[in-house]
Amino acid sequence: MDTSTVQAKRPTGPRRRPPARPARPARSSRRGRTLRTNLTAYGFLCAALFCFALFAWWPIIRQVVLSFQETNLVDEPTWVGLDNFRTVVEDPAFGQAWKNTFAFTFLALLCGYVIPFAVAIVLNELRHARGYLRFVVYLPVMLPPIVSVLLFRWFYDPGPGLFNQLLDFVGLPGLSWLDSTDTALISLVIVSTWMNMGSGVLIYLAALQNIPGDLYEAAELDGAGIFRRIWNVTIPQTRLILLLMLMLQIVATMQVFIEPYMLTGGGPENATVTVAFLMYQYAFVYGGNYGAGSALGVMLMIVLLAVAAVQLRLTRDEKR
Repeated sequence: MDTSTVQAKRPTGPRRRPPARPARPARSSRRGRTLRTNLTAYGFLCAALFCFALFAWWPIIRQVVLSFQETNLVDEPTWVGLDNFRTVVEDPAFGQAWKNTFAFTFLALLCGYVIPFAVAIVLNELRHARGYLRFVVYLPVMLPPIVSVLLFRWFYDPGPGLFNQLLDFVGLPGLSWLDSTDTALISLVIVSTWMNMGSGVLIYLAALQNIPGDLYEAAELDGAGIFRRIWNVTIPQTRLILLLMLMLQIVATMQVFIEPYMLTGGGPENATVTVAFLMYQYAFVYGGNYGAGSALGVMLMIVLLAVAAVQLRLTRDEKR
């Protein structure tokens, strides 16, 4: 066939271009999505900060201001300087309240700090019914505090109370658990330990499960017994958690209020009056002296800040 004829049959119109590729998203659109994502995150953060400032920071600031005022929260307050602090310090119950608070904290650390760690070690070694036992240990934490306190009020009853019945069963005389200055404070410590130990057990148990098993195997090959493994492996590997829980235990126990308020009312003979309970008495029992109660609260806050500072220093040294 003649090439001129073939060329004549070819279309003479304009050539078609391939379809254009879709344009890449502009930088502005990417920046817009990033900005929207950041705004959403900052929105949640601002909401959390607002709630924290409203229910945590503002009460602290308000308490510090009230400690220098004389007010009934209705009329215009009057600035009195350090008079509220002098009133609190000169109160005969002031020294007793601090003494009881430190004694309660010390006893609570012996029970509520050591016992949960020991229970966590036992649960960590078990192979059966571990989940059920965790639930049993944590159950008191889920109960309202008032329910636990009323339950122990029956346990401590000098007549048909459970504890005195157990003592009678083994041939021992009953005790006036809440009516004696010798047993009232330790009775409150038992209640507090039972109510709050579940959280500590679960925290310790989570820390124990993160310890590599190779360390225990190496210790067993070296002939280490159970107590040497705990001392040389368990405690060093959970040292940071132990320091953190120590601070939390001190802060919580030094603010004890529910137990003396519901069980003893500060008695007998002020044997269970704590700093937090004395604050309540100033504000709601002694004619509404909110300034003196706030002054006592500021003192307690300073002590707790000192404890937190020491704990942060120890934690920083451990991390190094």
